[in-house]
Amino acid sequence: MVGHARQTSPAAPPASVSCSSKPGERTQCAANTSAGVVLVRSKGTAACLLGKTWGYDQGSVWVSDGCSAEFATGQSAQPEPATTSVPRHIPNVGFLIFNSEKAQIYLRFFTYARYLNQRNLDESYVDSFGTSHTVQRRQDIQLQKFFLPLSGWFLTPQMRYYLYVWSSNSSQGDPAQVVGGGNISWSFNRFATVGAGITSLPSVRSTEGQFPYWLGVDDRLIADEYFRGSYTSGVWLKGELHPTLKYMAMFANNLSTLGVNAAQLDNKLDTQSYSLQWLPTTGEFGPFATFGDYEQHQKVATRIGFHYTHSLEDKQSQPGTDGIENTQIRLSDGSSIFTPDLFGPGITVTAVDYHMSSLDAGVKYKGVALEGEYYWRWLRNLTGVNTGAIPDIDDNGYQIQSSAMAVPKILQVYFSGSQIFGGPYGDDWEVRTGANWYLAKQRGIRLNGEWMYVNRSPVGYTAYPYPVGGKGPVFHVNLEMNF
Repeated sequence: MVGHARQTSPAAPPASVSCSSKPGERTQCAANTSAGVVLVRSKGTAACLLGKTWGYDQGSVWVSDGCSAEFATGQSAQPEPATTSVPRHIPNVGFLIFNSEKAQIYLRFFTYARYLNQRNLDESYVDSFGTSHTVQRRQDIQLQKFFLPLSGWFLTPQMRYYLYVWSSNSSQGDPAQVVGGGNISWSFNRFATVGAGITSLPSVRSTEGQFPYWLGVDDRLIADEYFRGSYTSGVWLKGELHPTLKYMAMFANNLSTLGVNAAQLDNKLDTQSYSLQWLPTTGEFGPFATFGDYEQHQKVATRIGFHYTHSLEDKQSQPGTDGIENTQIRLSDGSSIFTPDLFGPGITVTAVDYHMSSLDAGVKYKGVALEGEYYWRWLRNLTGVNTGAIPDIDDNGYQIQSSAMAVPKILQVYFSGSQIFGGPYGDDWEVRTGANWYLAKQRGIRLNGEWMYVNRSPVGYTAYPYPVGGKGPVFHVNLEMNF
């Protein structure tokens, strides 16, 4: 990849700097960067991505996660016509299909086929209000999802874009089953990038941008799914406060834009989400801060993350309960808080003040990873018809994920669990065990098998392996392709 970043300053003598890193490590190489830096030639097999696996500060060039390259600084760091042959494949990024001094375009593709078996779940469940519900138990085969993003920069590497078409094929006929979206951003330097458009609220670790690099294939644990925010429209600022400390702040329309049109939104812009990641030992946590240690860190990698999200939500700005993604505000028994007469005859909640925070931590070393997250949620000021007697709602929960590369680059095994403490609305829990077989000895293709046992799932939709209220074992097999 040829990346370019430039600042206005007096010209410096031209110089060449060679800088290399190993997977899971970060290396800084002294350099005069006052007149800019350009990546001249990548020397390794890992992708060198400006702002992700390479960058520079006032006195050095840094590389991480296996990026190795030669860099030009000073007068030689002026843009020249790119000579890199295209198209070509960059691991974990996609195909570089166009590359010039004026623009760069990457094409990526993600999809997976899933066999899902829910037939051993209980046929029904009773919610905390005593109402019985039937559980729809599925057994089917789906080309589950199709994701086609284009990314790159235009005129200057500071002006970046990320545009995509996304389809959830198990939701054929539902609103927003096919989505076109994305965002644009301006990168000032490694300390600050401003963006606008659609992106995921940084409400929990799994919405920081790791998708699809999770242990399972496109299936969060129930605690993560229950508490998190989703994809929405807004503006954000992100960057580094220090090489080991990263931040993001986002101001958005609501918790989820999927299935919600602009006319359904209020005009208050009252959703805010903040995240802070500390990477104390190595300054990284794998490409895109992925779950698991596929990269086989040779030094102990650690992270601690904090997230906080606040939103004033009303029924009109929420996706429907049959939507393609579960981002409705629910109780731990699976009930949507906006259901008419839920809390009693003639009582209907129409708006709520949502607060949620999470704290996560993780460690990786030589293919073994242990990662966990704790969540707290506060629902305040429930307003609507006859809602004065409804108390504020506080619930919390956690998830723990452990994994190991049983055969490096080929076979990964994992065991996970999560729990939700819902107070008067009941507690929920699950355990999962699974394996990933990387058929080509790299991330692009994997065969995943996962067995799960859930006790009262509070979440569920067609793209998720559980239905709302599900209790019992579930099994699914996924064949994933991601380039």
